[in-house]
Amino acid sequence: MTEPLFKGVYTALVTPFRDGRLDESAYRSLIERQISGGVHGLVPVGTTGETATLSHDEHRRAVEICVETAAGRVPVIAGAGSNSTEEAIELVRHAKQVGAHAALVVTPYYNRPSQEGLYRHFKAINDAVQLPVLIYNVPSRTSLDIANETVARLAELPNMVGVKDATGDLVRASMMRLQCGEGFCMLSGDDPTALGYVAHGGHGVISVTSNVAPEAMARCLDAALAGDFASALALQDRLIRLHKALFLDASPSPTKYALARLGLCTEDVRLPIAPCADAVRPQIDEAMREAGVL
Repeated sequence: MTEPLFKGVYTALVTPFRDGRLDESAYRSLIERQISGGVHGLVPVGTTGETATLSHDEHRRAVEICVETAAGRVPVIAGAGSNSTEEAIELVRHAKQVGAHAALVVTPYYNRPSQEGLYRHFKAINDAVQLPVLIYNVPSRTSLDIANETVARLAELPNMVGVKDATGDLVRASMMRLQCGEGFCMLSGDDPTALGYVAHGGHGVISVTSNVAPEAMARCLDAALAGDFASALALQDRLIRLHKALFLDASPSPTKYALARLGLCTEDVRLPIAPCADAVRPQIDEAMREAGVL
């Protein structure tokens, strides 16, 4: 049986800012904490990394720092999506040049292409750059859903190795596994349903929560992937309120608030994201205490 390239917890890293600029020192410290916490890989400049408001230079620098700091200890899956196919190709090409292990490419937002357009977008990336690519499907943000049938077509291409499925639809996961085959990597993009996603045949999660609680998330997914669902469920019970609390305001402002509470970076976010609302901060604090990180 062909094994998927990636399994376990891959942290969707925040991009820390200080005085409006990328805080490189804090970023390296966050990456070290993730690796020490036992996560299986890192995802810089995804949605949680505020890629939409980074300059191209900042985007590239964040990927470079992540690859340099990880130094091969865990895989780096670099965010490299765009609603312009040519721009996405350039970002994937950069990820390859600096040593990322794969790229995470979101379905093109705003343009609203057809399923055929989606297929051609990802095929163009596949043909242009020899780097493994995970397709990022997040309809709540892109107003676009890539159908399982299109994913199955793409799975036949050599560089389209997996999917980040942020739909929260567990039935869809079972169908995708049957349509794409055992070797196709299926990572959840939804922390609250990640345990169920593994039970449906998924291989792990690209996680927001692991920014705050890397050890518990890694242990939860390790247990689930080993078939020890009783232990995984006990850890899920500790984490479930944190999963939810980190989305009580526009992401990643709650996650940055939580990390600031731990003294790991500032709360700074970029407009149009505003700082975490005062009204939800006590709920985040309580969820962090329940998760054992505060």
